[in-house]
Amino acid sequence: MFTVTPIEGGVCAPKGFYADGVSAGLKPDGKRDLAFIYSDTLCSVSAIFTTNRFQAAPILHYKRESIDRTNFVLINSKNANAMTGKKGIEDIDKILSHAKSSLKNIKFPVMSSTGVIGVPLPVDKIAKGIDSFDLTKRSPDAAAEAIMTTDSYPKQVAFEVKMESGCSFKIGAMAKGAGMINPAMATMLCFITTDAVLPPNEMHSMLQECSKTTFNAISVDGDTSTNDTVMLLANGKSEIFNKEAFIFALKKVMHELALKIVADGEGATKCVAFKITGAATEDEAAIAAKALSNSLLVKTALYGEDPNWGRIASTIGASGVECDPSKLTITFGNVTVFEKGEILFDAEREDRAAKVMKKDSFSIHCDLGVGSGSFTAYGCDLGYEYVKINADYRT
Repeated sequence: MFTVTPIEGGVCAPKGFYADGVSAGLKPDGKRDLAFIYSDTLCSVSAIFTTNRFQAAPILHYKRESIDRTNFVLINSKNANAMTGKKGIEDIDKILSHAKSSLKNIKFPVMSSTGVIGVPLPVDKIAKGIDSFDLTKRSPDAAAEAIMTTDSYPKQVAFEVKMESGCSFKIGAMAKGAGMINPAMATMLCFITTDAVLPPNEMHSMLQECSKTTFNAISVDGDTSTNDTVMLLANGKSEIFNKEAFIFALKKVMHELALKIVADGEGATKCVAFKITGAATEDEAAIAAKALSNSLLVKTALYGEDPNWGRIASTIGASGVECDPSKLTITFGNVTVFEKGEILFDAEREDRAAKVMKKDSFSIHCDLGVGSGSFTAYGCDLGYEYVKINADYRT
């Protein structure tokens, strides 16, 4: 048995981890734009990345180096270093070489980036920013702020996991993401730190398992970034490993951050769970749920607080999964509007369903009635503010 308790500290909550964020001049007005995570002992590291065929230079560099240990992660915002060719990777070599000479304690450094695609990194600015780092600082708020792009607030979470014996380990994380969100992993980034002892050969499978129902179950706009990254760092300083407890905590961390990303979708006013049950298989349930979370027509109906159940039905039917209107049931919150071929959408139910849609968060449940497969995807509404933000994103 174990208990999981929320704590403060983000990525600095586990023993031996430090972080900070500074301004290197990539963002205007002196805003923080360069962050680090540092462990005073080497960490086992694993990561899962975007399935976008045009992966950004930091991902290609990580793969080239076959990174499995590190004690330092450098993250910049405002510039994705994507579609920058050989120069993008060479620039990372220059920056990390400078980091190793400027910060004597770092080993096998890793870099991650987010921001505008197709622009070379400002190497000199980033190098100067590195020179201002103090590896003794524990400033998780500053680090989480520095990795933001169009995010309206920093996203952090941390937990202490206490075992029945009284011993404990901690896990913390920070993430960024508000637009270009349709992760298919393995412009969202997530960095997870823990002082648990983790078998290096199991870390990747843990990330993959936990991503299925968390980061791979969310959508803001249906676009998959070139830079999507989820990175796990474990320094083992707690000297504790319990696989069941750790996977539970890891999934909890990833789930909470995934929902924060959806809730902070560019211009979003609602976070909605699209729950599919009764599908032929779990895979088909996931296809239908993600189709709903990605549908522009569904998203705009959410924004207008319009319980247009026809859009829900149409999207499921177009998704390609096995379905039959005579077996389908659609429910907004606790208001069923269509049940096994019968339209229940009278004035009274429309009013009740519309009241559900006025909430900041709610669920839309669709039972396909053809099997036992289930999956829940998460999405948000799409309104005018999203267009305004992305119409002049580069400026």
